[in-house]
Order: sequence, then structure tokens, then C-alpha cells
Amino acid sequence: MKIIKLILILVIVGLSGCKSPEARRPVTQSSGSFINESIERNRELVAREEAQILEIIERDTLNDYVASNSGFWYYYNTKTTDSTNTETPEFGDVVRFDYDIKELDGDVIYAQGELPTKRYAMDKEDLFNGLREGLKLMKEGEEVTFIFPSHKAFGYYGDKNKIGTNVPIITHVKLHSIINESNNNPNN
Repeated sequence: MKIIKLILILVIVGLSGCKSPEARRPVTQSSGSFINESIERNRELVAREEAQILEIIERDTLNDYVASNSGFWYYYNTKTTDSTNTETPEFGDVVRFDYDIKELDGDVIYAQGELPTKRYAMDKEDLFNGLREGLKLMKEGEEVTFIFPSHKAFGYYGDKNKIGTNVPIITHVKLHSIINESNNNPNN
């Protein structure tokens, strides 16, 4: 009798041990609402910044602003009238320029001369998105004032110095020179 009970217990334990494993369910489930809320916050931020920028443009009757395809606005302080000077920087060209940075209300963040003259290899070095795109529109000797919404400027992180989170900026840029990549390459 004891042997039958022992065999019966072993069979029950053996059968219950052969059960296939069940998948564990997460304690909490995410519905993606955080991402959707973040997208909505960013849309509101962009709309608010663009409204501020368009208000500035509307009040400024002295300058003719151009809306770029890249999502920023600009006007020429000095535009080249030389018909032979049609060259704009392309990938790999080295440009030399000066610039300053202001907030939309005109408060100076970096004054002209506070930032050193910059040498920049187009699209090969780090530069904030808006200025990188803006330089591509300029010719040697031109001065342009750009208005960048924060996502085209320093965005969420700022410059980790004087520019904070999500700050739209006004930048005055003077392009001194463009050195073609082909002239800059010692292998040619």
C-alpha cells in the first residue's frame, strides 16, 4: 500500500512538473502616452515660437524677410551685387565667418567679437543645424541676420553655457571667405 501511494505521489509530481512555462506579464503596461504627450508639447512649443518670430517680422518694416525651406527666417544686411560672385558653400568647403547671438527680445547672449572668427568645414564639423543651413545660402562678403526657432538653434540642451533650454535666437552672420574643398585638398 505504501508503494502505491509513493508511486501515485511521484506520478502527480511528475505530471505537474511537465507543465509548459507560462509567459510572465509585465507589472505595468505602457500605452505610448508619454511619447504622444511629448509630441504634442513639442508642437505647441514650435507654434508658440513661430508666432513670436512672425510677430517680430511683422513689426520690422525696414527689412525684407525670407522664409527658408529649412524652417527659419532671414534677411540680408549686406547682399553681394557682384554678378561673378555666385558661389555658395558646399559640402567640404571651408568657410570663415563671424557671428553674434541674441534672444528674440534683443538681449545679447554673445556679442560680436565675443565669439572668435570661426573656420568651419561645411557638414564635416559640429555646428548647430540652423547656422549650418544658413551658411549654405550665403555668398562671400555677405552679412545675413537669421531668426532660428529653438529646434533649429541649440534645442533642448542649449549650448551648456549661456543659452538655455528651448531658446529661439537671432544671429547676425558675416561670411568672410569660402575655400573650395578641391582647392583645400593637398592630394589634388
